[in-house]
Amino acid sequence: MAGTLEVCANGYQSALNAQIGGATRVEFCDNLAEGGTTPSYGQIALAKKKLTIEVWPIIRPRGGDFLYSDLEFDLMKEDIKICKSLSCDGVVIGILNSDGTVDTDRCADLIALAHPMPVSFHRAFDMSNDIRLALEDLITLGIVRVLSSGGANSAIQGAATLAQLVQQANGRISVMPGAGINSYNIQNLIKISGADTFHASCKTYVSSKMQFRNSETKMGSIDDEYQYELTNIDRVKELVHIINHL
Repeated sequence: MAGTLEVCANGYQSALNAQIGGATRVEFCDNLAEGGTTPSYGQIALAKKKLTIEVWPIIRPRGGDFLYSDLEFDLMKEDIKICKSLSCDGVVIGILNSDGTVDTDRCADLIALAHPMPVSFHRAFDMSNDIRLALEDLITLGIVRVLSSGGANSAIQGAATLAQLVQQANGRISVMPGAGINSYNIQNLIKISGADTFHASCKTYVSSKMQFRNSETKMGSIDDEYQYELTNIDRVKELVHIINHL
């Protein structure tokens, strides 16, 4: 069974590494530690200029929950306009109502604005109050793909639920497992879930080359600010090989 790998890339270098490793596309984002937020105009523009694989920016104005203010919704619309102007291959959205249902009205507005770009739905899906009902909402909306861990902390933990979602979808939408996927668990995940497209960051930590390091203060909430996350080419290659040879 030949499948595809989407890499969650936290910048142009990570996206380039994903391409070199053989990924089909990138979910393009910033701030992986917060689950991903919208990357800058410059990052998106450079990726579309330089890369040959598909670039799907995430449209998420902040970390935290998926209940957005009117201002935040306006920001999402402006970001979609930017992605459209840069000829992105698609965008990734996710909006919930306060009761945990999919905000179908706002999602419909974003889908219409994005047209003719296709639209995918991120793991806001896993935070909905009923993922089976949410799946039907996404299908009705015309969402082409949904990222999910099966509502669990990781895709392998939610593999049985993912299998049920794949069966429920029945080809009407692509159910894409993601969260904690690596070369050690993807074979079991493929066998259990029956999915054919997968999502992983394939990240490693790169140590800073700074010789002087100020240990008395910090710039943010990350424990070690003298390292950063980057997609690893070899990890992408490993997953692509496994997905394509089962």
